[in-house]
Amino acid sequence: MRTILLSALLLLAGCQSAYYSAMEQVGYHKREILVDRVEDAQESQEDAQKQFSSALEEMKTLVDFDGGDLEDAYDKVKSQYDASASAAEQVSSRINGVADVADAMFEEWQGELEEYQSASLRRESQTQLRETRQRYDGMLRAMRQAESKMEPVLRRLKDNELYLKHNLNARAIGAVGNEFGQLEVEIQSVIDEMNRAIAESDQFIQTLQ
Repeated sequence: MRTILLSALLLLAGCQSAYYSAMEQVGYHKREILVDRVEDAQESQEDAQKQFSSALEEMKTLVDFDGGDLEDAYDKVKSQYDASASAAEQVSSRINGVADVADAMFEEWQGELEEYQSASLRRESQTQLRETRQRYDGMLRAMRQAESKMEPVLRRLKDNELYLKHNLNARAIGAVGNEFGQLEVEIQSVIDEMNRAIAESDQFIQTLQ
């Protein structure tokens, strides 16, 4: 199993390398790919913010439930959980895409330092590499921090969905209502962290353009 996994990872790395090489052949370099992927990650974070806010609104509607079809109310809660899980998965996927191309770009940049004949130009490029890497590291930390904040929200939404599924009555809604305050806090924390990550991303993009 370990050998199969290693082979799969090597194949994936090879595919990525071939992809970057092919893109460079048509004038689309790693730096440009990185900017595009950072912007894609920002977009997915903005979408996730909206989705988590929508899930919170649906839970508030459920907590304020004063009659109607409980089965329909449960279906809406489940739909919001599924959409939130999908949004979170998209965020993680796009952050991983950012990290992949950034690693390739920095590795290439580091290797090309040895090709300089001019010592002064080499030093200047090395300084730029170090500063760009530092800014990138700060941005990636902010992205990963925001990513980590999604998991508690998803767990709480899933708990609520499961509890309602097996206890679809007014008492169950009351129990879910007791969890609403903490869910609100956790979703606000996700939104705040994502806003910080988006701001860090904007600053990083400016350094590349």
